[in-house]
Amino acid sequence: MKILIVTAFSAGFDGLWARIEKETELLAGEGHEVYVFSSNIKRGSGEIEYAPEFEEKKGVKIYRFKTYFHIGQNTFFWNYTDRALKLYPDIIICHAYRQYYSTVALKIANRLKIPCILVTHAPFLEKGIRDWKLDIIAWLYDRFVGRRILNKYSKIFTITKWEIPYLLKLGVKKENIIYMPNGIPEEFFKIGIKKPRNKLKKILFLGRVAPVKDIGTLIRAVKLLEKEKIILELVGPVEEEYGEQIKNLIHNLSIENKIKMPGPVCDLGEKINIIDSCDVFVLPSKREGMPQSLVEAMAREKIVISSNTQGGKEIIKDKENGYLFQIGNESELAEKISLGLQENDLNKQIAKQARKSVERFSWDKLIKQINNVLIKEVSKKK
Repeated sequence: MKILIVTAFSAGFDGLWARIEKETELLAGEGHEVYVFSSNIKRGSGEIEYAPEFEEKKGVKIYRFKTYFHIGQNTFFWNYTDRALKLYPDIIICHAYRQYYSTVALKIANRLKIPCILVTHAPFLEKGIRDWKLDIIAWLYDRFVGRRILNKYSKIFTITKWEIPYLLKLGVKKENIIYMPNGIPEEFFKIGIKKPRNKLKKILFLGRVAPVKDIGTLIRAVKLLEKEKIILELVGPVEEEYGEQIKNLIHNLSIENKIKMPGPVCDLGEKINIIDSCDVFVLPSKREGMPQSLVEAMAREKIVISSNTQGGKEIIKDKENGYLFQIGNESELAEKISLGLQENDLNKQIAKQARKSVERFSWDKLIKQINNVLIKEVSKKK
């Protein structure tokens, strides 16, 4: 098949792109002709940077289009209709609901009489997490656009189970919804686990150092534990303005000796080694859809601690396969870190259960499910 993937970003550090990059690589490995269309924006630092117009990675052809308008750091407008019509794919997969390019993808699919699949990427947020103006825009979109177009997609993939009730309320037919979470590379399960050998107990955060990740709560929790022999490692790209805020917070709390910020890591083997080197993995976010870094740490049998976001609660059962704490509560987070650092039978059991509970997220299992759906949808149109 000739498969076209449409997404906002195809360069830099982004959770959405992390899924698509692996998904497209594996689909190409299945013998399909795979193309990615995206904006030319490079994701990661908070500043707008631009990626090359064309790139080919592991058999996947990536075309990037100049943006002519954008709202904030997530919503970009760009024109790819003519190129898509000329490509004439067998199927289109568009990533992210409430995006202009996803609506355009549906129109293109209708013109070509081909199936179009929408991957939602958990856009539904509780009130108070997003700016009230954006809440109004989201509500208006759902009411006047979402209800009209969602059932026109051949299938809708949700990356979480908690999204499904929201879609049903918007009138989406249950039979059109398929739970298809983000996967992680099978190497997380196949490579032997190395036990940490640290002079100090290591707490790890791995991901974008950005406001939504609420790193400040984690740092304040470390301050509460400053008498403990611990060190916090913040690994990932740093959004410039927020990075300065974090550095100022660390300085004001006088805990520079407790925290390291080594920057991002790209190599898969190095990433696994970094996770293996920690004693506790923490994800303190204000919101998470489907937290991939959490799943990766659980696959490595780590004690994981997450704020009780929608995504965190879906993956972690408190004191069964990890620990949960109230969003923004540094005192409770400090308490959970202290519990997680204890070497006892309960934590050994939690770590084992963590790995077992995320085995279903291995990409070698998920790509077979995705491939089967694509084949069925294309065959319906022939």
